[in-house]
Amino acid sequence: MAIQVAETEAALRTLAHNVRAARTRAGLSLDELGRRAKVSKGALVALEKAQGNPNFATLVRLADTLGVSVSALLEGPAEGRVRVVSADAVMPLWAGERGSEARLMLTTSGPAPVEVWRWRLEPGEEYPSHPHQAGVVETVSVTDGRMVLIVDGTEHPVEAGQTATFDGNVAHTYRGAGDQSCHLIMTVHLPPVST
Repeated sequence: MAIQVAETEAALRTLAHNVRAARTRAGLSLDELGRRAKVSKGALVALEKAQGNPNFATLVRLADTLGVSVSALLEGPAEGRVRVVSADAVMPLWAGERGSEARLMLTTSGPAPVEVWRWRLEPGEEYPSHPHQAGVVETVSVTDGRMVLIVDGTEHPVEAGQTATFDGNVAHTYRGAGDQSCHLIMTVHLPPVST
């Protein structure tokens, strides 16, 4: 138990440092970042002091507003040329009431980063996502089971062995379908970082 608490505190310190650094690079005050990301100033102050427990939606809004990946807010410095990450080493960033979950496995480096996610969707459970910044493209590759991808109000069934791609700047929802868990790999292709 003490190890998990220490890991959580270290993760909060890394998040606090990365948010503060990204906000400073973007030239945004706490008030302006809060207004743009729809996050209260109090929550931002707590986050930058490594306190509180921001939810997944808040992290996504902050990352979008700051023009960085979610993992850029969560990860410490790079550890070398090759990173191997196992799912059980990564905490879920979203967990549904029926057992669904989403884990951000890693984000590639470079001028146009790609986030790699592992999802499990239980039948009937869904995750609605707000629109991302312009230029974000998502893909979902179902490895087992079935899901329904809802993009801008239109439903698209996606089954094991199928991959779908769409522009992420519209409202979209992932829903488990059928009678078994749906496993999928999602990639989020971020627009090139302007320098």
